[in-house]
Amino acid sequence: MLYAIHMIDRPGASELRDATASAHREFVGQHLEAMFMGGPLVEDDGSTVIGSLIVMEFSSHAAAVEFIAQEPYNQAGVFESVTVRAFKPVVSPA
Repeated sequence: MLYAIHMIDRPGASELRDATASAHREFVGQHLEAMFMGGPLVEDDGSTVIGSLIVMEFSSHAAAVEFIAQEPYNQAGVFESVTVRAFKPVVSPA
């Protein structure tokens, strides 16, 4: 089943995000086969990062929670909030 993981950065976390970016990319790169989509959430200016969104295949809600618990940004304390929800795609570009 697909799960959407919605993460919002805590205020002032941009330097920590930058310092952890390499580890984050390496971690995500190890899971691309299950990844539906993912990327940064940004302000309306299109460039100021305020969080992240991952939609990914997991065997269960618990597996999704375990995945994000191991994610380097999360372990470093970048996120103020993390929400994991089952996701059912209905419309997608083709």
